[in-house]
Amino acid sequence: MTTLLDELSGYEFEDAVASLFRALGYDDVSVATRVADEGRDITMYDDGTAYVVECKHTDTVSRPVVQKLHSAVATYPHDGPRRGMVVTSGRFTGPAEAYAERLRENGDPHPIELIDGRALRELGEPVGMDLYNGRIEIVCEETLPVGEPEAVLAAVFEAVENAPATLPEPSVGVTYRPVVDVRAHTRATFETSVGVIHRIDRRDHLVVEADPSGPRVAPEGLSGIVDTDPIALSEARSRHGGEARRFGWTESDYREWARERLCDALETTVTYTGDNNVTYTRDCRPTPDDVSFRSVEPIYVPRVEVAVETGDYTHSYEYDAGGNRHATRNDAVRRCVHCGTDADADEEAYTYCENCGAIACESHTETERLTGEPVCTGCSVTESFFFAEKHFFDTENAETFRNRYEAMPFYRKALENPRLTAVLVLGVLVAVGLAIGLI
Repeated sequence: MTTLLDELSGYEFEDAVASLFRALGYDDVSVATRVADEGRDITMYDDGTAYVVECKHTDTVSRPVVQKLHSAVATYPHDGPRRGMVVTSGRFTGPAEAYAERLRENGDPHPIELIDGRALRELGEPVGMDLYNGRIEIVCEETLPVGEPEAVLAAVFEAVENAPATLPEPSVGVTYRPVVDVRAHTRATFETSVGVIHRIDRRDHLVVEADPSGPRVAPEGLSGIVDTDPIALSEARSRHGGEARRFGWTESDYREWARERLCDALETTVTYTGDNNVTYTRDCRPTPDDVSFRSVEPIYVPRVEVAVETGDYTHSYEYDAGGNRHATRNDAVRRCVHCGTDADADEEAYTYCENCGAIACESHTETERLTGEPVCTGCSVTESFFFAEKHFFDTENAETFRNRYEAMPFYRKALENPRLTAVLVLGVLVAVGLAIGLI
């Protein structure tokens, strides 16, 4: 039986919930009259325990609803144990969940169980009730841990030559992005009159970025961190701040989308020979029914952007975090500030310029003539010595070297341009050889 909760009125929602509890084996499940329900919509019994149920067909349920039900349970006329349930097609606010948790922790004789839209669907599946809700999005309270952004940035800088030993304190921004971690098993057999021509029997791991604008398959690197043990979203936000984005779709929506993507990915064309020795081709595409899910788990993944200012430049690194593991999204550290080439496009070295704070590629990095330190071409002062361009941190260093140069003997000056000197020496040798008849 499929029930689209969006199409139900509040009263019809109560009837659907009552039908679910009857199917689950509760006794004497009764829906209260439509007027003056005194805080209880459904009453039922199980092994001598009375249950008082409040139904809320709304997006969110707040703490006062749970408090009101607790009072109704306490005054319900029953000699045995009494418990309460709040069932909603939506979700519960944090204060509502905290209040119910406190009742349990304190050993209250009338605890309240909270059943949200997702739990409601899960309760219905074993008894054949598909309580599908097209409006209520996934609500997730767990995230992968953020880890230590400062340590991640420091590790990235280790790959930059001449990087400072200690970085200034970086700025850190975190956004918790919704992801659905899907693990599926696809089995399909394709037969013709000649027998089986193709089989599929494989397990797949599909990580889906569950953005409200529409799902998409996550980059490959994300699949390597989603198995990190999660923590409470509230705990991560209390330490690192940041906003959590909406999932946008229901779990059923993501399941259907994942089935179609897997069917697309596993489709293939098979060539086989028929009984008449004629060669045929057939498109073999599994159906959604061939795909079974081992698990479908929503989780938040922290998107971290950590940036540091060095001199005149800001260098940033953006990644998806999973504790001490991460997947790079945008590396603007190992990137030349002058031409934009980066580590993904080029394997050359990137060097830090302590003069201006830039990070530059080999084509935009020179050696400072006076100090021997790296300097980028964006900030260096240039001057020609023996027809060779030299680079300096500033005009003061250039002037200091100019004075040294003027005091040098000619052969030392010539060494400032080894190529030209080599050509000149070769020319002299050729001339001498011609003069003495050796050539």
